Amino acid sequence: MMDLPDRLLPPDRSHYGAPLGAQWDGRGVLFSLFSQHAERIELCVFDAAGRHERRYAMPDCSDGIWRGYLPQARPGLAYGYRAYGPYEPLHGHRFNAHKLLLDPYARQLQGTLRWHDALFAHRIGSPKGDLSFDRRDSAAFMPKAVVVDDYFDWGNEHAPRTPWSDTVIYEMHLRGFSMRREEILPHDRGTFGALGHPASIEYLQRLGVTAVELLPVHAFVHDRFLVEKELVNYWGYNTLAYFAPHPAYLSDGTLGQLKWAVRQLHAAGIEVILDVVYNHTAEGNELGPTLSLRGLDNASYYRLLPNEPRYYINDTGCGNTINSSHPQVIRLVMDSLRWWVSEFHVDGFRFDLSSTLGREPLGFDTGAGLFDAMMQDPLLSRCKLIAEPWDLGPGGYQLGRHPAGMAEWNDKFRDEVRRYWRGDAGMRPALAARLQGSAELFDHHRRKPWASLNFITAHDGFTLRDLTSYNVKHNLANGEDNRDGNDRNDSYNWGIEGETGNEAVLAQRARIQRAMLATLLFSQGTPMLLAGDEFGHTQQGNNNAYCQDNELSWLDWSLPDSPPGAELLEFSRRLLELRRSQPLLRADYFQHARLELAEDLRDVHWFDERGQALSSGDWHNANARLLGLRRAAAREDERIELLIVLFNADSGAHRFQLPPPLAEYQLLLDSAQPGRGVEAVADMQIEIVGHSLMLLTATYLPSRGVAS
Repeated sequence: MMDLPDRLLPPDRSHYGAPLGAQWDGRGVLFSLFSQHAERIELCVFDAAGRHERRYAMPDCSDGIWRGYLPQARPGLAYGYRAYGPYEPLHGHRFNAHKLLLDPYARQLQGTLRWHDALFAHRIGSPKGDLSFDRRDSAAFMPKAVVVDDYFDWGNEHAPRTPWSDTVIYEMHLRGFSMRREEILPHDRGTFGALGHPASIEYLQRLGVTAVELLPVHAFVHDRFLVEKELVNYWGYNTLAYFAPHPAYLSDGTLGQLKWAVRQLHAAGIEVILDVVYNHTAEGNELGPTLSLRGLDNASYYRLLPNEPRYYINDTGCGNTINSSHPQVIRLVMDSLRWWVSEFHVDGFRFDLSSTLGREPLGFDTGAGLFDAMMQDPLLSRCKLIAEPWDLGPGGYQLGRHPAGMAEWNDKFRDEVRRYWRGDAGMRPALAARLQGSAELFDHHRRKPWASLNFITAHDGFTLRDLTSYNVKHNLANGEDNRDGNDRNDSYNWGIEGETGNEAVLAQRARIQRAMLATLLFSQGTPMLLAGDEFGHTQQGNNNAYCQDNELSWLDWSLPDSPPGAELLEFSRRLLELRRSQPLLRADYFQHARLELAEDLRDVHWFDERGQALSSGDWHNANARLLGLRRAAAREDERIELLIVLFNADSGAHRFQLPPPLAEYQLLLDSAQPGRGVEAVADMQIEIVGHSLMLLTATYLPSRGVAS
């Protein structure tokens, strides 16, 4: 252990404006944390092995902030806290100084959590349950916080700052993306060392995405019930520390590796978005462990039942709910977000169960304090902020009601595009709404189409390949008798459940996959692609692989080398290139056919296979599975750019008559024939086969009445 003084010094005047956590100033470390209801706080420092402990009483508390300065302390020091106060669960207090507590502002962790009954403030197995009191010391089983030196040479690094309208997000699991990449050293696979590897960067660049969205990389806990079944919390939605990267994701053990990976991605023009979990913590319900916030100030950090504060409000379905309307909890979240932006240069965040973050005492509020704090913050307001606009509590589904300036995961896009290509009846109006940015949800408060974050698949649910291969989930590997995971997937196996060698079925599945990918990339809004979908990754029908840290979830990099996978990958790249090259695929305003560009030519037009505008009856024809969409925009040279997308979810081929005005259209893409090149369209007519779409373009000069 470092040669340290016998006591902490009281803070001087300059310390009162310092950030919370452990701050090294070159001569010592200022420790500070919040607890409104604690009676005494002790700082506990440990030797390099994390065994020998020295305790220091925190000498000062002002407005609920406890502070103490330890001279001669320096980076590398491991520490934790013990909090003294009432253990009165019936009144919402769960102080137990026998439990070592992790600093909520811990920047890096040493060691890992090892499950033991000593981690619980109550006596496991006692008839009194959580009203009992456990006196065993938990320090031996807890990870420790580490004082860090923040320095990193960023060189001339610059954030890409890709406009929202040009953004294409690639949702990926840091570990699963690279565990089977042979070009990467085994030691680096599954870590930030692999993410920044040239092979990873080159792949992402060639694919054409502009941002990676990483599943949680905050330090997290593997649930005890999973560990006992020899499984893990693979996805990481079980946060332990909001400032520290998950230790297993740093192959060299340094924060610099994460910064290096971000720098490499930025140099390639790729942004980094983090999936973050500020709605709950790994401490679970009243029977959960005491690891950090619960032991520091349970009544402040968590939402408790007003009339029974022994119990937690469980709007998240994970046992507890963070009290995001408390000023110090808002500060905790905001400080964490700013830390990841300022220290690691990340470009944005996707907020898991974000409706929880907008909950005030009377329910969800678009103007909730935490939302207001984020949207006015000069650092965060420049980031990409993405909401998962629901939680499990009352009134939790809030799609379209998050603050202007945020994008929102649009599950209506996911569900209705799936149903359209499955061939469900009456899907014409729904498809049209999703293609045009879901204006009925987002066209308010001067929001833009990018506010609709469109996706067909995500980490939670079937992969694209499984969506076309399975009618039902197959989750037995999760050890819950197939009870977990969503029972409603809007999927279809096209005749055979699961993997098959039937060429006709495989061809049909491939055709549907291509059509869905094209729909995603040709829709207004921000598209999100699930990693592996671009070359046919499968999870063998498991739609809830949250606990599968194995080849079921890891991307199989042999697939892009096989004919089906290589063909799909090349098609995906082509879609992304078309989206980049065709501005009408990514409009920056909601098109409602109010803008007339020339006589009888508006910015958006819907038509049927006869080339005729759709009537009210046509829109509500339940059996209609064909749809034509034309978008138009004026160019500086007086010409008008025309772009048509034709949809055929029917089983048979149909001939489309293109609507006036007369123009010389070119076919840019036929999803049924991915190898088909650009070709002219004769006589304003074209045939489209079943379960496919086409993209056509032309330029029109109104003064001549035809394309130039």
